[in-house]
Amino acid sequence: MSLSPDVLIVGAGLAGLCCARRLAEAGTSFQIVEASDGVGGRVRTDNVDGFLLDRGFQVLLTAYPEAKKVLDYTHLNLKPFAPGASSWFAGRMNQLVDPWRMPGMWRSALRSDFGTLGDKLRIARLRARLRRTSVEQLFQRTERTTKDDLLAEGFSQDMMHRFFRPFLGGILLDGELKSSSRMFEFVFKMLSEGDTVVPAGGMGAIPAQLAAKLPPNSLRLNAKVESLHENEITLQGGEKFPARAIVVAADGPSAAHLVGEAEPASRSVTCFYYAADESPVSQPMLVLNGDGAGPVNNFAVMTQVAPSYAPAGQHLISISVLGIQALTDVQLGGFIIAQMKSWFGPVARSWRFLKSYRIPHAQPQQYPGALEPPQRPVRVRPGVYLTGDHRDNASIHGAMLSGRRAAEAVLADLAR
Repeated sequence: MSLSPDVLIVGAGLAGLCCARRLAEAGTSFQIVEASDGVGGRVRTDNVDGFLLDRGFQVLLTAYPEAKKVLDYTHLNLKPFAPGASSWFAGRMNQLVDPWRMPGMWRSALRSDFGTLGDKLRIARLRARLRRTSVEQLFQRTERTTKDDLLAEGFSQDMMHRFFRPFLGGILLDGELKSSSRMFEFVFKMLSEGDTVVPAGGMGAIPAQLAAKLPPNSLRLNAKVESLHENEITLQGGEKFPARAIVVAADGPSAAHLVGEAEPASRSVTCFYYAADESPVSQPMLVLNGDGAGPVNNFAVMTQVAPSYAPAGQHLISISVLGIQALTDVQLGGFIIAQMKSWFGPVARSWRFLKSYRIPHAQPQQYPGALEPPQRPVRVRPGVYLTGDHRDNASIHGAMLSGRRAAEAVLADLAR
């Protein structure tokens, strides 16, 4: 570790990397210490037998304001999902496309079995309202649950159950629609204004790009912080390092432990990956569990979106189950394959299990009130700062923005 940097950053997730990026721009010396063997935090990708496995199903929404500022989209080689979703209900696969983003598909969208004609008109009205409302204005709107927000818009129970419940379950990990309406409206606005994508090299390419632009020797891996006291951190093993400012950029529970705050509530998810010789779906589209039966919330064939996610001639299937189940992989996998057989037939038995991820802290839980104020303070006490999606909102945008906010608070304090 370099001698006495001005700033120590604990954690090399998106928030920590974006904090470091801003400090580097300002010419302020810093050192990142990361407990794991790589950058990215929750946004990492593993290579298993030539398959690219994101640690949990994740996507980037290209309309995120902060992502557009800090990422080079061209070099990430982004691969888009088809706008819309398929949903399994009434014993068959049903499709709802986004006709604004898929020219010539208006008739198909209006004829879809998703909801009523009134539901489709309400989507159009909601979309128009959100597109003409700024992100700042959205986060000032009265908070209520997403379910109450949808009811106030007039959506039918069928539309909420078959589309919004599993769709937002996949994005916000909230299958009960209890999350803040501010978060729902922000996500829906982003979906309407940009593409839903993954980098060709996996989601881990995002933090890798950020880290590649940092000064040499500014990152130390496999360095777990044991404690934080005043303006000094202690690593496992006893090494102590002082700094003028310390930014804790760990996930919510880890950060709360270090700075002595109450641990925030988390949303958890389980992700199973399978290899298949043939894709069970023909389009690069998210598939939802619209009838609500079985463990699977959402399903995607990642190779339909980005063929680079698997070796040539193979397909990669990502399956998400909300929460952490008290079952072994074999037990839960058995239920998953049984459900997939009911959707796609006996071919599901031939899928080869690759790996599972059980992620207890996948996102901070943000019920109504959690986003009031929309941006929580990043300055905890003199010389100690806190950053992460738990300081803004549960998204890649929120993590990146909070990192920049922490850096700007540090720079302002160091200049005094």
